[in-house]
Amino acid sequence: MNLPAVPAPASAPADSRSRILAAALRVIRAQGYAASTVDALCAEAGVNKGSFFHHFSSKEDMALEAVAHWNRVTGERFAKAPFQRLEDPRERVLAYIDFRRGLLRGNAADFSCLLGTLVQEVHASHPRLREACNAGIRLHACTVERDLAAAKALYAPQADWEPRALALFTQAALQGAFILAKAQGSAAAAASCVDHLRRHVAQLLGADGPGAPPAPAGRTARSAGARARKSTRIASTPPPR
Repeated sequence: MNLPAVPAPASAPADSRSRILAAALRVIRAQGYAASTVDALCAEAGVNKGSFFHHFSSKEDMALEAVAHWNRVTGERFAKAPFQRLEDPRERVLAYIDFRRGLLRGNAADFSCLLGTLVQEVHASHPRLREACNAGIRLHACTVERDLAAAKALYAPQADWEPRALALFTQAALQGAFILAKAQGSAAAAASCVDHLRRHVAQLLGADGPGAPPAPAGRTARSAGARARKSTRIASTPPPR
């Protein structure tokens, strides 16, 4: 989860455990895992180290909980996003990418993904964190895959690309966009990458120009709908680990 790539909630959580997790989302994305010391996390959360170790046995344990917290927060935000209300799956996919682009505001730490930030740093040193990040990214990709499968069945049934591979590519492109934004110190660098991603996906789904084909009608629409439902069932199967 995807996901995912949204800021932490603006309101301050009431209990110390939630404050620490919310602080972790901000501090790790801004400083990285190694530089995010327990002291720095406690200062950001407004708690003492006793409170930290009351809730978490170690910094790694806290980071694992932060990943789960990130998945919940971003999952809820994407589930309630306006693009989810669109009926046409191709429009949903493209509006999803537009939604991700709209989040590119402020500094990289404001819009980058906790999972991508973590896994770049800890993939070799902390296997539990690596697997947690991998699972979160793939989980979010599954939500994109379902719409891609339905859109492919309607608009590109003979195309030789796979919805699962394209869904993972969307996440790779987004994570790469965040890296470029950090390297260049500019959200505009990420926005340009997302624009290219949108054009690529639109082309694959036949929505790349004024002459793009409309949704199938009549008998063709019913058969395409059946393919979409079949593809959606396949896409809902969790990816292998």
